[in-house]
Amino acid sequence: MVSPRNSNMSSKIRDEPAMTLSDTFLQLRSLITSGGELELSLARLPMPEPDADQVLVRIEASPINPSDLGLLLGPADTSTAKAGGTAENPTLTATIPPAYLRSVAARLDVSMPVGNEGAGLVVKAGSAPEAQALLGKTVAILGGEMYAEYRCLKAADCLVLPEGTKPSEGASCFVNPLTALGMVETMRREGHTALVHTAAASNLGQMLNKICLKDGVDLVNIVRNSAQSDLLRGLGAKHVCDSSAETFTEDLTRALVETGATLAFDAIGGGRLAGQILTCMEAAANQRATGFSRYGSTIHKQVYIYGGLNIAPTEFNRGFGMAWGMGGWLLTPFLMKIGKVEADKLRARVVAELKTTFASHYTRELSLGEVLQPDMIQAYNRRATGEKYLINPAKV
Repeated sequence: MVSPRNSNMSSKIRDEPAMTLSDTFLQLRSLITSGGELELSLARLPMPEPDADQVLVRIEASPINPSDLGLLLGPADTSTAKAGGTAENPTLTATIPPAYLRSVAARLDVSMPVGNEGAGLVVKAGSAPEAQALLGKTVAILGGEMYAEYRCLKAADCLVLPEGTKPSEGASCFVNPLTALGMVETMRREGHTALVHTAAASNLGQMLNKICLKDGVDLVNIVRNSAQSDLLRGLGAKHVCDSSAETFTEDLTRALVETGATLAFDAIGGGRLAGQILTCMEAAANQRATGFSRYGSTIHKQVYIYGGLNIAPTEFNRGFGMAWGMGGWLLTPFLMKIGKVEADKLRARVVAELKTTFASHYTRELSLGEVLQPDMIQAYNRRATGEKYLINPAKV
């Protein structure tokens, strides 16, 4: 319960009517020990008091994105996961293979909060007008530490959701939507005219397909089986290439000739696919060439790796001339690069199309405790295309 001292602080903090708060809240934590063990736990922390420009949000929905799994589980071998602790204080442990321990050296023996984005109800607000204006509003937030019952952060970091929007509908309105919009914006800023996207049947991939159809941008979708191909074609996708097909190279080259795509975003990372895309881009460019050059085409071809679904080394043979690039792409640096005004335009579009272009669908809703169950880890860490899990910290 809120103490009398806190409940009378109306000059600084005003509570939502009929809302009482505990003195503590639960937060999911991830720890990797120097001995090579992952430990997930639920920490009970003091309930924060918002500063003047801050609000306290009761988290009601937070998605498990691939980027979250990197922090939540690290390089743990989830087949070794074991439940422990008690019913009130559950834990989960798993082994970190020795070969991967060096890659997480900077976080060893440091308990870390998890969860990039989420949505919920503002239940407390600081004295600043911008904070008070959010009291009782359902908001989406991006700022880490979202796998928790409550999150305190600046009012300026909140995105007010349209009236009648449920937290589950707005929980995923930052990472995937802004990433998809960022890909199209990067294409335009770098002078390309069409896109290639891998793992294209994913939640993000489906959003990107809708954006490109709406904006008249040619998109080449790369999937890994015929079922995913059928799914995207059912959503109106014109160019879909199945990487498991014997004719994949020919199919991809033909699609690149038709679209002129010279920019790709790769969610896979490891393996040969990024190199195959560059090789097929070169083959497509050569089909349009008017003469021979021993240095290859002069058309610049670019692949940005933005994910790591495959953690193996990236392999490629330089059969694509000299005008090419391969690098990394992340959402946060991109938003910083384009600046607040342009980033706000992208956010406004997400809100306007939240239930259409940027709608997310979830396989299952989990409580904080269920996230620590070995069988659930196997499910959400499978990262199966089309499957997305949602955490509801209020679920018992």
